[in-house]
Amino acid sequence: MDQKTGKILYEYNAHEQLRPASVTKVMTLLLIMEALDNGTINLDDNVPCSEKASSMGGSQIWLDTTETLTVNEMLKAICVVSANDCCMAMAEYIAGSEELFVEQMNKRAKELGMNDTCFKNCHGIDEDGHLTSSYDIALMSRELITKHPKITEYTTIWMDTLRDGKSELVNTNKLIRNYEGATGLKTGSTSTALFNLSATATRDNLSLIAVIMRGETSALRFSEAQKLLDYGFSNYEYIDFAKKGDIINTINVDKGVFACTDAILESDAGTLIEKGKSKSITSNTILNNNISAPIIAGQKLGEISYSLDGEVISTVNIVAKEDVKKLSIGNMCARAIENWFKLLR
Repeated sequence: MDQKTGKILYEYNAHEQLRPASVTKVMTLLLIMEALDNGTINLDDNVPCSEKASSMGGSQIWLDTTETLTVNEMLKAICVVSANDCCMAMAEYIAGSEELFVEQMNKRAKELGMNDTCFKNCHGIDEDGHLTSSYDIALMSRELITKHPKITEYTTIWMDTLRDGKSELVNTNKLIRNYEGATGLKTGSTSTALFNLSATATRDNLSLIAVIMRGETSALRFSEAQKLLDYGFSNYEYIDFAKKGDIINTINVDKGVFACTDAILESDAGTLIEKGKSKSITSNTILNNNISAPIIAGQKLGEISYSLDGEVISTVNIVAKEDVKKLSIGNMCARAIENWFKLLR
């Protein structure tokens, strides 16, 4: 999957429901990052460890009920060594209980269109009915890494420590060390789920997500993900046409306090295409040149579309840069007098 557009470049059994193991934590991380964004929690908050969190099995850093770690340290432990105990502690800290946190996970999954998914826990330890698909993993991975790029400050750590150097962390994602441009994202494995991986990487303005589920060995999931990423980087490129806020034209405004306003792009303009086809792209701009006040900032004035071989591949709105109020009678009289004095000169 291309990160910017969400376009699928290659898929096989993409909607088969399987056990995600610790790749589940992509959703847990997404909810943590969203809680940071909305101010519910802060990176330097001290997070306690409950009896339930300390008794987690699987991958962990052996949290103790007498200690606290900061949210920053919890994120590091979850991203680098897939700590189940830290996931549980964070779930309880954000939502009050794991059950309520899992409700948030499933609600967010529905919002993202993850129709193959049902979460039963926040960490991914095997549980009946805890299922997702490679397509859904790609969806939540895209949401996490595009909306919260700060997460890569944690997912790209190869080695680090916690507890004043007493706890050593080594990333479970071997691609971070061995694959050019790797940015994350999350591994997962159990004896039932086998070996899973959501791998993200960026090269030359192209960012990709490769998801592998039920790999027979750990090495196989990494090699297969690398094949998918290599395929994407070898065959596709992302072309930037213009940036959000770029001025397309200056438009005259009738009966406005300003005689004109800048028409700008509402968002970045770009597209994913097969390599070697960029010279065949054409653009077409449709812009309303006859507008009257009042104008509201962000009001659509037209659009610009880009086509390849006659097929539209990207369309971006052109909008007003600023408000333009309508002239009042007093303003019009003042302007008429001003123009009259100019003529006298």
